[in-house]
Amino acid sequence: MARLSWGHINVNVTRLEDSVAFYELLGFTVLMPGIPYLKLNQTKPEILNPEAAAALNLPLETRGRACIMQLNRGFPKLDLTEWGAAERETATALHNQDTGIVRMCLASENLEKDYRELLAAGVRFLSEPKQTEEGKADIAICQDPDGSLIEIIQIYPEKWV
Repeated sequence: MARLSWGHINVNVTRLEDSVAFYELLGFTVLMPGIPYLKLNQTKPEILNPEAAAALNLPLETRGRACIMQLNRGFPKLDLTEWGAAERETATALHNQDTGIVRMCLASENLEKDYRELLAAGVRFLSEPKQTEEGKADIAICQDPDGSLIEIIQIYPEKWV
């Protein structure tokens, strides 16, 4: 039986600087200004390590740049990757009803306050915070610069019984 633990979540982005700034608004910090095992850095596009390109099922000579971010030194880490224009395929962001991993969820101790602060900073939300079934949680969904969905949740475990 496999014994796995969290590693990272990879988010492909259009402009690395915009995405780093957005995730910093959510409380993330840059842990590493690159991804060494891929031979990518945060400042200028590099050719992906050939073995990594094969493992990731990407064409040889794929170019990109990236960084690893973290939230409170915890796991999973967040790998932001900007592929070169020639390598990037145009795709639309997933929606909540799509198949696959459509959003990540971050916990808040005060969703209303976090919502107001992020909204004032220019973060796009799909709606204001909403209370869920029997007040067990409040949620709001925002979007990163490329439209990826991030759920922010404040849970009330005492109501889960």
